[in-house]
This record gives sequence, C-alpha cells and structure tokens, in this order.
Amino acid sequence: MYVVANAAVSVDGKLSTRERRQVAISGPADFDRVDRLRAAADAVLVGVGTILADDPSLTLNEEDRQVGRLQNGRPANPARALLDSRARTPTDARVLDDEAATHLVVDEDTDEERTRALETAGATVHRVAAPDGRVDVTAALDALETAGVDRLFVEGGGEVFFSLFDADLVDEFTVFVGSTVIGGRDAPTLIDGEGFLSPSDLTLVDVEQVDDGVVLSYDP
Repeated sequence: MYVVANAAVSVDGKLSTRERRQVAISGPADFDRVDRLRAAADAVLVGVGTILADDPSLTLNEEDRQVGRLQNGRPANPARALLDSRARTPTDARVLDDEAATHLVVDEDTDEERTRALETAGATVHRVAAPDGRVDVTAALDALETAGVDRLFVEGGGEVFFSLFDADLVDEFTVFVGSTVIGGRDAPTLIDGEGFLSPSDLTLVDVEQVDDGVVLSYDP
C-alpha cells in the first residue's frame, strides 16, 4: 500500500483550538489541492476524533473529478476509512451515507451489538488488535489493503499521524502551513500521541505558496 498523508496547521503547528473546534487555516486553492489528492486515492483515512469533532463527508467536492473516476472504472468517490477502536462513530455520521463505501477499523473485542448497528448504518467493520486501547495501525492498513485499498490518503488527526510515523508507514507527507496563530498547550498538534524520544527526520522536497500560506512536501 502507498500512503500519502496531508494536514493543514497554523504557523504554530496546531490542527484546531484547545476545544477541538475546527478553524479556517487554509483557503480555496488548498481545498482544491486536497480534493485532487483525495481523487487520486482508493480511500481517505481519518481517526474517530475527526469524525466526532467535524462530521466530515470525506467525499470529493469537484464533480469533474467524480466523473473522471467513473470514466476510469472507479467509484465516483474514494472509500472512507476510520480508525475507531471503541466504535464511537455515530450511526448518523455523514461518512455512513451512501455516497461512498466506508471501512471502520475497530478493536477486535468491541461490543458486537455496537458494531452490528454500525454495519446496519452502512459501514464495513474490520476487527484488529488494539493494544493500549488504540487500533494497531499496521494491522488496520493490512485489513484495508485486503479490502482493495492500494493508495491511501490520510487526513489526520494528530494521533493517527503519530501512529503512522511511529510504524514507518508514510510514503509522502504534505503540510499546509497557514498564516494563523492558534496557541494553547492543550490544542492538538500535527503529531500528537506519545511523541518520539529522538526526532524523526524528513527530507524536504518542495515548497509552494498556496493561498496565504505554504505547502511543504516531504519524503519521510
């Protein structure tokens, strides 16, 4: 599987406010860039925190890109993939609509009644090990690859990004840095989780000004 990760952060490295409230960090040109990256993927991955905070649809915004996918024999929208160890995704979440397939990766010990409710709502549930209450991200990606996902686009959040980097699973990493300051020691950052005892080095391969910010492209 080929993994492309992308995020938008404030100039001080925050994903949202300390209340986990989404704020406008990027603009129309970056939204289009992200839509293009989604269109190239087989599935778009986020953690359950993103679902609970923002209730995104994770579908394409541009109809032309949907048409292009259909013409290439692919679904109009990439599948949605959620890391949700405790199956907290609401059954009325937008990612469970019929606009695209949705894969939900949960702890193998998750309550059967809860997962059946999510399956009834439209999800395909994959059970994997979840040591320390967090889905084993390597096992999760293996399950998605078995389900036909060859190119995965990851949109966060910080816990998911940490897990992927910790397991050395990211092939491309792009970050939009907006001209915004959020602050707050409790605000989520680009890479949360336990953190690394020694820095994880990246190779900068491109810098591009987009909207009122820059996109940094890295080779992990």
